[in-house]
Amino acid sequence: MTDRRMKEAVRYLGYGRNTADERTRMMIKDAFSEVEEAAGPKSICRIFDMEQDSDGRIMIGNISIESHRLSRNLRGCVKVVLFGATLGPGVDQLIRRTSLTDMSHAVIQQACAATILEEYCDKKQLELGDELEGEGLYLRPRFSPGYGDFDIHYQKPLMQMLDCAKTIGLTMTDSYMMTPSKSVTAVIGASPVKERCPVAGCEACDKTDCEFRR
Repeated sequence: MTDRRMKEAVRYLGYGRNTADERTRMMIKDAFSEVEEAAGPKSICRIFDMEQDSDGRIMIGNISIESHRLSRNLRGCVKVVLFGATLGPGVDQLIRRTSLTDMSHAVIQQACAATILEEYCDKKQLELGDELEGEGLYLRPRFSPGYGDFDIHYQKPLMQMLDCAKTIGLTMTDSYMMTPSKSVTAVIGASPVKERCPVAGCEACDKTDCEFRR
């Protein structure tokens, strides 16, 4: 297991700058193995033209989005990638079974699942970025509904545009919770200007004065 993977799981568990004890680290290693065995990751992406007006309103297909932070992140982009990914229902079932007998271990599985989902999304974005660079386009970090002022209500039209239910088995409840729960949707800007944005996102970048920062 890589140090980065362990650090991410520990961060999701809320340890902050503190180091997990050896017993917890062993439980994390076991949980990663369990989650990976249960996972059946799938993803979908579709590329759309994008327009922004002077007020920062974003048009993607027939969706009009109002979000100042997303607008700033997409400044200079000519296209966007709508992206969806899930670890599949097996992970939810695993965590639900574990929670019946060992809630603390289920919490660790949750953290490991979140880490694995982010790793999977990063991998898919890197693959897509390599493809688009051949067309002279460079990707910005993922930006998901619910982040900042990008309202969670936009989750529904984005999932419809990706046809998530049919393509990757991802649906959503009336309260905007995704099923399976270890899933994500995102908007990824594509710009003709290479900004060297890390796939891990703005949190991993020390350029705090970047105009595209989330």
